[in-house]
Amino acid sequence: MCPNTLSARIRGISINESIERYLLDKGKGRGSDGGNYRRNAARELKRFAQWASGDRGRSEWTGIVPDDVDRDPTFEDLDERVFRAYARYLGSDRALKQNTIHTYYHYISAWCGWCANEGYLEGHYARRASAMTPLPEDDGRKPGDQQIWTPEQRHTLTRYVDDRVNDAIETYRALSDDVDSLDRQRARYTILKAARDRALVFVIAYTAVRVGEILRDPNDPRRRGIQWGEVSLDDGSMDVYRKKQQWDVASLPEPVIAPLRSYQTLMDPPTVQWPVFPTFDQRTLAMLVQDGPDTIEGQRDEYARDFLLALDEDIHLPSITTDGARSILQRLSDEAEVDIEHPKHDYLAPHGGRRGMGEILVRSFGYTVAARYLDNSEKMIRKRYSHIEADELGELATEAINKIDCI
Repeated sequence: MCPNTLSARIRGISINESIERYLLDKGKGRGSDGGNYRRNAARELKRFAQWASGDRGRSEWTGIVPDDVDRDPTFEDLDERVFRAYARYLGSDRALKQNTIHTYYHYISAWCGWCANEGYLEGHYARRASAMTPLPEDDGRKPGDQQIWTPEQRHTLTRYVDDRVNDAIETYRALSDDVDSLDRQRARYTILKAARDRALVFVIAYTAVRVGEILRDPNDPRRRGIQWGEVSLDDGSMDVYRKKQQWDVASLPEPVIAPLRSYQTLMDPPTVQWPVFPTFDQRTLAMLVQDGPDTIEGQRDEYARDFLLALDEDIHLPSITTDGARSILQRLSDEAEVDIEHPKHDYLAPHGGRRGMGEILVRSFGYTVAARYLDNSEKMIRKRYSHIEADELGELATEAINKIDCI
């Protein structure tokens, strides 16, 4: 991206100003400015801002602003090369452990992603492979350091998306008979979007599938997202393209069936080739409708949303992407005011749902059953959930000590 394509207003916003807005935004719904995440993020973002200004780093480092310009760093100065340089700067600090470097960089990456969502940047530069290349191997990371959805977090999020669908349906039912047809369509559109989001949350929370197995990967044509023809609600299963590069059957446990069945009924997909989780992105939908037959283009004025036109006319839509799922979960986590304290994610990330289900299975049925459900080797599951075994061994040790001490 060329920084000059940004508007003059955005180019003039300083990095420090955006950081203040970011931290304020992260505080919404969390009660003032407390919380470990905000505190730690503020510390690392301050470090980044100082480095960008030339106040940190080696003596010859003058910052990211051109030498002949006298101003604070702004978005005009940011691109993926800056984040690559910062990753290299963190890696040069020999006092930092490998996993600590990744933790610090992820605070910066989260801010960068927020900037992209807010329109300050045209892309998530910090997440690009070229930017992250200088980061060291994260082999010092402990399994317990990874985000795992807790039962409380899972309950808060699933209850919120449930209420969201129910509220949308009640609003639709409360419409008077003489309401404008476009207003009725808007109410229906709200229901469908909320139902899709609810189904996605329940699938991520309880099936333990990888999002890359059910959603579209723009870089891999084989991963085009699951379609309704690949879902069997009666059998409680769905066909997914696994990480091991082959199709396999994944289980749909009972909590997932009702949200999916309700969603399918509400959506009433025109064919079994329709994606289970279609995009609702207006720009994408507008392009698809405009590229369709002239007769369809002429119907746009009759529809409140292009999505509803595509649904009625069976214009095949693409599935949302894995990045799209993360954005949805970030939005829903904020709206639901989920209590999250994690160094790398200020929202319930998809992999945390998978690990949360893995934790349930390991604690309830052991590593062998969990490995089968998670489509992984038992050796890998033991490694990733070794903190559970440590907890259980600690309890056994405590019980043994108390028994001997009593004697």
